[in-house]
Amino acid sequence: PDTLLALTGCMVEPDTAKLRKSFPFIDQFFKAGEYPPWLEKTEALSLPRRPSPSVYVTISQGCDNFCSYCIVPYRRGRERSRPMEEIIYEVRELAVRGAKEAVLLGQNVDSYGRDLPGKPDLADLLAELNNIDGLTRLRFLTNHPKDMSRKLIEAIAGLDKVCEQINLPVQAGSDEILKAMKRGYTVEQYLKLVGQIREKIPVVAISTDVIVGFPGETAEQFGRTLNLLSTVKFDTVHVAAYSPRAGTAAARELEDDVPTDEKKERLNKIEQLQERVQAEINARLLGKSVEILVEGRNKGKWYGRTRTDKLVFFSSGGDYTGQIVKVKIDKTSPWSLQGKIA
Repeated sequence: PDTLLALTGCMVEPDTAKLRKSFPFIDQFFKAGEYPPWLEKTEALSLPRRPSPSVYVTISQGCDNFCSYCIVPYRRGRERSRPMEEIIYEVRELAVRGAKEAVLLGQNVDSYGRDLPGKPDLADLLAELNNIDGLTRLRFLTNHPKDMSRKLIEAIAGLDKVCEQINLPVQAGSDEILKAMKRGYTVEQYLKLVGQIREKIPVVAISTDVIVGFPGETAEQFGRTLNLLSTVKFDTVHVAAYSPRAGTAAARELEDDVPTDEKKERLNKIEQLQERVQAEINARLLGKSVEILVEGRNKGKWYGRTRTDKLVFFSSGGDYTGQIVKVKIDKTSPWSLQGKIA
């Protein structure tokens, strides 16, 4: 009963009156990147004594891309990178305390370092973190297709601790809609990048994000998005129906003219397509042994993820938390895999 509930993130507006009305059980609201009034700001890192096997490490805040539908630049500000030595220290310390995997976070990780002396980039940071003893895996998100470099692709391919998994949001399969979204690339450019990634990293798993029902999106334009998803065959697709965010360019300048029922129908079509695609991809692993980092136990089964971010469950005695184990897959579904210790 004495627990204090606080909410932060991009949904927290300067005027919190609406939020307080919608979420009366929340005690405090504070903007992304800020310290709440009840927590004293300190320059010292506050790290868990016993971190989970997989930990999140923020490497940058903010975004300079100003996609028309996105509130991030207005809530989190312009891009700000943490010094590389600070990130290295944090990841090393977390590894000493037991963490096995670090997931690097940023609204656009591909822009990391542009505002730092010497302009180190994400590939440089990954190369340094790859040398940390005790750490077994590295991941990062989210990428922006117009900013992802050949150097980063080479780093993923060449660094043994960097997982073969990339989140690469496409958002739409229509050049007209991408232009309205102010994404800064065409479908052709996006597909070329996917080709470069798969050529260099043949076993890579690529996930993406899609928005359906963006203002002005016709049935034909949505069909192009479906065709793109069907052609590329992503390992995971995160799909959302467009809704205007107050303060964004899209909310100010574009009419939200796609009916709600149509948005739901388009969303369902993508989910149905992706379920078939993921079932096909995961079925290829039946009878094979995969390496997973065990993160914990749920409903009597151990679970963890492969380097390509496939969720795997297995039953066994003992404590496997934080261990790398091989599991032979004997059951697959679109959403997860099951097996036995190999």
